[in-house]
Amino acid sequence: MALSLAGCDGGNMNYPSGASAVITGDTIVIGSVTTNSGSAAAYGEAELQGFQLAVDEINAAGGIDGKQVALESMDDKGDATEASNAFNKLAGDANVVAVAGPTISATTAAIAPLADQTQLVTISPAATSDSIETGGYLFRTCFKDSYQGEVAARFAAENLKVKKVAVLYGTGDPYSSGVGEAFAKAAEELGLEVVAKESSSSADDTEYSAQLQKIQAAGAELLYAPYYYSVAGPYIIPQARSVGFDGYVMGPDGYDGLKLTGDKSQYDGTFYTTHYSADDESNSKVQDFITNFRKKNGSDPNTFSALGYDTIYMIKQAIEEAGDNLTRAAVRDAVAGMEFEGVTGSFTMDKSGSPTKTVIVLELKDGKPTYNTTIQPK
Repeated sequence: MALSLAGCDGGNMNYPSGASAVITGDTIVIGSVTTNSGSAAAYGEAELQGFQLAVDEINAAGGIDGKQVALESMDDKGDATEASNAFNKLAGDANVVAVAGPTISATTAAIAPLADQTQLVTISPAATSDSIETGGYLFRTCFKDSYQGEVAARFAAENLKVKKVAVLYGTGDPYSSGVGEAFAKAAEELGLEVVAKESSSSADDTEYSAQLQKIQAAGAELLYAPYYYSVAGPYIIPQARSVGFDGYVMGPDGYDGLKLTGDKSQYDGTFYTTHYSADDESNSKVQDFITNFRKKNGSDPNTFSALGYDTIYMIKQAIEEAGDNLTRAAVRDAVAGMEFEGVTGSFTMDKSGSPTKTVIVLELKDGKPTYNTTIQPK
């Protein structure tokens, strides 16, 4: 892929006019690349529902500058090569003004250099990995792993008041390892003792008993296990309880939609950081979003739907700011430094292309995510 791109004029592939070309036409086309199959499919499907709700609302209100919006959606299957191919197809379409996605950190990392090379604004709703280069043509709606890990460590020390913590993460996944390392570093800086640091070869394993026995023996009061909902719910948490660990379990936003198995009481004492809560009464946009989402989909939205929804409205705001001179470059300039108010909070985009925003902590009670607190940025 790198070799084929190197031979293209100006790094713009088959789009010779680059970011300076004025985009015309009666329809504004926004592309999307999401994971709609594979282990992270629930995230991509939720994001896509958020995208579509936002597009429907915008069109019902008259569109953007009088033009209707069309969403061109592609499934990357959670695979970096599939994501690159999908993105390249969108980038080669001169009518596509911006891309919403990808869903996870691994696929977003593959697209990051392509966004800059093709000069196509790309906003990932939920790719939190610090290793992803942002601030050129790639931005995020979510906070970064380092920020999320730091906040989780603060919550453990200041709210739960634990002294000994353990970390378990998947070394083969940038999301899992990135959040885990960030938490461990922040915990030590806060004076917490990291009594065990265990890992699995991937973030998709189903057996963790050996690592969890070591964590239990080390006397940890809190286990920080940054995995996806499909692993933490049915495997890690029940296995931790089965080896006798009765302390707190905490995870990142990947716990949203946690799959539960067996006795729900085993999930008591589980917390996770996230971007949005239906119980956030301080944000007037939240309840309208929930009402409209339920009406369209017949179900409640989750964090990924909320992030996806905000992503489309960020693109809308940028297009409106670009005005009549609608180019990919103008949209990029409008996103950089953007001040935005959305369902997942109010924020300013920093120089690296990531927002500085509040973090919600949810707690599982009787198997249901319940609002615990909102942690303000420092």
